[in-house]
Amino acid sequence: MPPHPPTEAGVPPARAPLTERVAGWSARNAKKSIAGWLLLVVLSVLAGSAAGSGAKTSDAGESGRAQRVIREERTVASYSENILVEAERRDSRFADDPRLQAAVKDVTEALRGSDGAAEKVLSPLDSPQAAAELVSEDGRSALVTFEIPGPGPKADTRFAAVEKSVAEVRKAHADVRFALAGDLSLTAAVDQAADEDLAQAEALSLPVTLVILLVVFGALVAAAVPVLLAATAVLAATGLLAVAGTVVPANSTVSSVVLLVGMAVGVDYSLFYLRRDREERAAGRTPAEALRISARTSGHAVVVSGLTVMLSMAGLFLTGVDVFNGMAVGTIIVVGLAVLGSVTVLPATLALLGRRVDALRVPFLGRRRTTATKSTLWTATAAAVVRKPLLLGGAALLALGALAVPALDMKLSEPGRLDSLPRSIPEVDAGIRLQEAFPGGPDPAQIVIWGQGATDGKADAAVAAVREAAAGSKLLGEPVTVQAVGDVLSVKVPLAGKGTDATSVEALTELREEVLPRAFEGTEGLDYGVTGRTAGLHDFAEVLDERSVWVIGFVLAISLVLLVAAFRAPLVALASVLLNLLSIGAAYGVIVLAFQYGGLAGPLGFTSFGGVVNWLPLFMFVILFGLSMDYHVFILSRIRERRLRGENSKDAVVQGVGASAGVVTSAAVIMIAVFALFATLSGIEYKMLGVGMATAILLDATIVRGILLPAVLTLLGDRAWGRRRPDEGPSADGPAAQEPVEEPETARTSTLLRT
Repeated sequence: MPPHPPTEAGVPPARAPLTERVAGWSARNAKKSIAGWLLLVVLSVLAGSAAGSGAKTSDAGESGRAQRVIREERTVASYSENILVEAERRDSRFADDPRLQAAVKDVTEALRGSDGAAEKVLSPLDSPQAAAELVSEDGRSALVTFEIPGPGPKADTRFAAVEKSVAEVRKAHADVRFALAGDLSLTAAVDQAADEDLAQAEALSLPVTLVILLVVFGALVAAAVPVLLAATAVLAATGLLAVAGTVVPANSTVSSVVLLVGMAVGVDYSLFYLRRDREERAAGRTPAEALRISARTSGHAVVVSGLTVMLSMAGLFLTGVDVFNGMAVGTIIVVGLAVLGSVTVLPATLALLGRRVDALRVPFLGRRRTTATKSTLWTATAAAVVRKPLLLGGAALLALGALAVPALDMKLSEPGRLDSLPRSIPEVDAGIRLQEAFPGGPDPAQIVIWGQGATDGKADAAVAAVREAAAGSKLLGEPVTVQAVGDVLSVKVPLAGKGTDATSVEALTELREEVLPRAFEGTEGLDYGVTGRTAGLHDFAEVLDERSVWVIGFVLAISLVLLVAAFRAPLVALASVLLNLLSIGAAYGVIVLAFQYGGLAGPLGFTSFGGVVNWLPLFMFVILFGLSMDYHVFILSRIRERRLRGENSKDAVVQGVGASAGVVTSAAVIMIAVFALFATLSGIEYKMLGVGMATAILLDATIVRGILLPAVLTLLGDRAWGRRRPDEGPSADGPAAQEPVEEPETARTSTLLRT
């Protein structure tokens, strides 16, 4: 890549931007750059494989503290399981039906004779007290409870033996339904569904993205480059995340988020770069010149956009919640790798390929589809908007406002394991039946008791008081089970409700604020905490209520500062931030309509739990504020470029929008397609994330980009860009003064990435 020629004889040029210098080195050392990238990917994968199991996530607040106490015992606890026994049509009562009694007798004997695979087997036939606890209120369902000793791998083997025994009993009682639901069965079902979802997303995202890029570029080689770069970035990020996960806990959701974000931004960043390279070559530049200009313009924009995403995601650390910390780390890693690949290995690849990047053209798709500098549709739309900014801008504002209205009724909740997955999964169906017959059964509250003498009888009186309170309460259920885990005592108490609804929260409040203080009154030297799914979700919601405002404030401030630094136009930066808020609000409204109200329950195959996943709005807010900067940076830079060339405000807006339309539309289509794939997965959290992100990107790339932004800039006029007049020419602090024909896509005035 040739250096800049001197502006005057003997006078050296201004130093090239960092992105141009990095790309220049990569192009001159293309094979080394590509080999280094592949080595990074391989080492990351190997490091991830060697990292072993990561640190486990803990809930927030009291629930997380109790989890950590019992985890520190490093003693393998047993797993609670249940077998629900009822007539196939639930048309008879257990006390009056010999068939049900015989079925319970046979399955109990099978469990007790399982050579240690099942322990502490309890049956309603054991005693009148057991019958009172293990027969449903309507008398039509019976419950057999037992425990499976750990550790995990051995527990899985033992559980398989139990399943086999239950299957043999089932054959002898064809008219009786046996349903397994508990710690192992439900967790295994959730984990399997998550693994299958991730595999499906991986299998679909690559071909879908490749097809879209084939349409965009019209050539197989050009289409394959962004896909391969994004895929290797995701692969490396997954390995590095496993290493980071030994310190920062990350659950299975983080891997899905890394795939989702990594494919979207990785392809987008490559697309921005490739588009500019092809445009410059189509204008007659040599491959080396086109690559240098692309590095200085699109490469700079990619780095600014990537930094915005990463800094926005860093706001999640302010929550102090494990799941958000993991999401922040995973997203920062994959976006950082996508940026690194875009400014190093991509220029190296283009330097090696040269004009062969357009090889293997696809018939009927046209030539150089992305090299057009002007979109007729969006140019006409922008022209209409600048003529009537109040009318068309006001109409767009009302449309987005109307979509955002349902968000005012958003109810944050968390789907239980039984709400998250479709009932077609046998374990989920069993859990729902168990929940209906014995409320609180699958997800009881867990009281963790620790301190001197906790397992030596000092806590017995308190446990007895808890049992007595549960027997006389409408919100607390039975049976209350007790287990020693090392020096810690674990007491499980069923809660009324579905585990995540208002009834369960009321039951948790009664347990924490009334039952336990009375039970432990006068007990010195013992501490306790309540954990479990209901407690964890409740504590998580309280932390979000307390800390979300700090995260939102941080993201808004960071976005505003970066935009002002990039464009030196505070009004433009403020308008961009406000427009982002509006598009995100509209996406929230669509989520409420689709999921909380159940508008898309039929098409997407889920059952509404009457709320929105509680972590989703904050996560969407943070990541969308970063991703939307892609479009704003590229559009605003094109508009400002024309202002610096002397065009008036209206012409600059029209031509700037038209010039950026091709690459922004292509990038948006790819992002929308990748996000929409997640709406097809089984977990309702993934469906919400996919629909919400796809909707926000769609609105941002159409209504906001095509109508609202031009309308706002037209109404602001010359005030939008500050005091510098267009006839003053380009800023002297960038290379534009030397090569005015090569105005960058991001403001030449930015010193953000210069050294």
